[in-house]
Formats: sequence, C-alpha cells, structure tokens
Amino acid sequence: MRQRILIGILLYFTSSVFAQEGKSSFDFLQLPASARAAALGGTNVSVIENDISLIYQNPGFLGPEMDLELNLNYLSYIADIGMGSVTFAKALGDRSAWGLGVNYSNYGNMKETWEDQTIVGDLSGSDLCANAFFSRDLTDRIRGGVAAKFVYSAYDQYTAIGLGVDLGLSYYNREKDFSIGLVGKNLGRQIKAYDEESGAMPWDIRLGFSKRLAHAPIRFSVTGMYFNQWKFENPNGEEDPFLTTFGKHLVLGVDFIPSDNLWIAVGYNVKRGADMKLQEGNKMAGFSIGAGLKVKAFQVGCSVGQYHPGATSFMISLTTSFAEMKL
Repeated sequence: MRQRILIGILLYFTSSVFAQEGKSSFDFLQLPASARAAALGGTNVSVIENDISLIYQNPGFLGPEMDLELNLNYLSYIADIGMGSVTFAKALGDRSAWGLGVNYSNYGNMKETWEDQTIVGDLSGSDLCANAFFSRDLTDRIRGGVAAKFVYSAYDQYTAIGLGVDLGLSYYNREKDFSIGLVGKNLGRQIKAYDEESGAMPWDIRLGFSKRLAHAPIRFSVTGMYFNQWKFENPNGEEDPFLTTFGKHLVLGVDFIPSDNLWIAVGYNVKRGADMKLQEGNKMAGFSIGAGLKVKAFQVGCSVGQYHPGATSFMISLTTSFAEMKL
C-alpha cells in the first residue's frame, strides 16, 4: 500500500500537468524544453527558426546553421518543482548536424508519511532524459531528423527506465515562407517499471504548418496532436460534440517578428484550456505568451503559461553561438 500511495502521488504531479488520461509513464517529456515553443502554446512542429531549443519539438529542425550552439532552459513549474534542459549542437558537413541534450525535472523534498499521517522521513523524486540528435537535408526543402532517448525516473527507492525515439520531417518553402512539420513523438517503451505494472511511453503523432504573411511580420501556426486517439475523457462524463473533440487536437500560435533579433508570441492549447478551466479562476487557462531578443551571439527568451490549475509557470531560455563568437 505504501508503494502504491507514493507512486500515485508523484505520478500525479507529472500527469496532471498535461491533463492526460493517466495511462502513460514519463509524462514530463511532454513539457516544452523551449521558451519559444512554450509561448506558441507548448507544442509546435513547423516553425522554422535558428533556435536549437526547438529540436525537442521536431528533430527535423536541427541543422548545420546551429553549429556550436549551446542552449539552457529552466521552467519554474509549481512550488519548488523545477524542470530544465541543456543542449549542444554541431554541424556535420554542409547538410547534416548532430546534437546532445539532457532534460531533467526535480520535485524537491517532501515528507514521507504512513496512511495514519505518521512522518517516517523525507523523500524526493526526479526524472532525467538523455538525448542524441541527428539530422540531414534530404532535399533543398525537406530535412529529416531523429532523437534517441534514454529516460530514467527515481521516486524515492522506486525507479523506472525507458527507451524512445522522436522521428521528424520538416518542409520549408523559403519563397512563400511556408513550412510543414511531421513528428512521431516518444515512440518506444518502458523497459523497467516502478513496480509490477509497466506503463507506456507518452507517444503521439503530430502534424503542423506555419505561414508568414507576405506583407507583415506576422506568422500563424496550427499544430495537430494526439493523433493516436480521437476522444478524451470528459469531466462531466458526457461525450463532446464533434467540433469540440476536433478542437482539442489543436494548438494555435501567432508570432510577431519585426526583425531577426526580436520576437513576440502568443499561443492557445485548446485541450489544456478546456481541461484546466474551472468555474472560478483559471480564465486564461490554455493561453501562453512570450518574447525573445538576440544581441550578437546571445539569445534570451522567456514565456509564461499554465501547465497546472494551481500555478502559472515561467520559463527562461538562454542560447549562445560559439561559432558567431569566432573562438
């Protein structure tokens, strides 16, 4: 009983963020590891930018233009729970690139108690994912990428291990400033469970497009996700109408890009907004906003959004290019 209570509490911290159905493990992998992606609704597989942090959204974004870039991200989630990532990329010739990255989450320390509330000590929980990226230009407009993942979770003395992969394609028409992205996300399996019952990876198929207006520095993005299922559990126990169900598969984003050195973005995650919207409060559930600035070889971005009904989360992203420094 103690084992199930402990695991249930810690899994609630991660799974409740995404308003998922609670049937997968390692749900921390669905949090954005990019301030720009977070600002655009949390998921975007099509926006084309020289931003290494976006390769967690689509490994097909990685390219030689990100040579010697280093990125640091940190998400202040809720209370003392923090999540972040470190990523580095290197060009491999004129048409390929590779990268390494680590995602982590730390749930802090908490009191360990029995069912009668007797305190017996302290416990902690954390997650880690080590990533290896590779991409190659297949044509002048199409790029393919892959991200191999080793996932490790430790909740007190209970641990789990998983192996997964992201497979991504990115199409970009520079003349029309139009792009399409397709990603198979978190494809794999758990090879060691917390207890006897194994969980699935939070896998998904995602498809999106982005289009910049011809005469204005504004770009629109639409991303479809949860292609591995159609219907979702309704809190009221009722079946959603077709259009409501369809809308829950969409993430909408708009960014304003007046120059290569500045961006401002807003996004709306329809399912997150519907799942977290309460009768009182959370009026902005599902919405996110952010901005970024580039100064010489340095980029900084930040975003604000809600991933849990009880808190608004802040993310900061820092990137530097050693190639631009000409070290």
